[in-house]
Amino acid sequence: MKKLLSALAFAGLMAFSACASAQTPKNPQGPTDPLQIVSAGKTHAFKVELADTPQESEMGLMYRASMPKDHGMIFEFRPARDVSMWMKNCLFPQDMLFLDDDGTVLGIAENARPGSERLITPGFPIASVLELNGGIAKELGIKPGDKVKHKLFKNISG
Repeated sequence: MKKLLSALAFAGLMAFSACASAQTPKNPQGPTDPLQIVSAGKTHAFKVELADTPQESEMGLMYRASMPKDHGMIFEFRPARDVSMWMKNCLFPQDMLFLDDDGTVLGIAENARPGSERLITPGFPIASVLELNGGIAKELGIKPGDKVKHKLFKNISG
């Protein structure tokens, strides 16, 4: 009887585990493009995914356990408009850089809390948002006025 109960408990656990993993959406890393951030005379290189469709923008970096330190995701919202971001289903802290039409950093939300449904907005129209790992903006000294170079802004090759 003890073996039967153990076998049933194990089978139940496996079924629950299979259901739970089947219900978690997959969000693998997509293709990347080069991006540079010019800050205080230094150029910092990143590889970023471009979220330029409604589906990609909605998914963002959700369900990913982590991201390489030199990676990010850039969201396009042209023409510039008021935008709200959130961290629902995001599993690691992120910095959000709010950018204008030419890639100038207008504002930064640092270390956005994983899983939070609080809306994050700069309070003014923006053309794009660059998401990086939490703490990168502070570590690199990135601040409003710095410049992001990416094919979106037609200021970088590649």
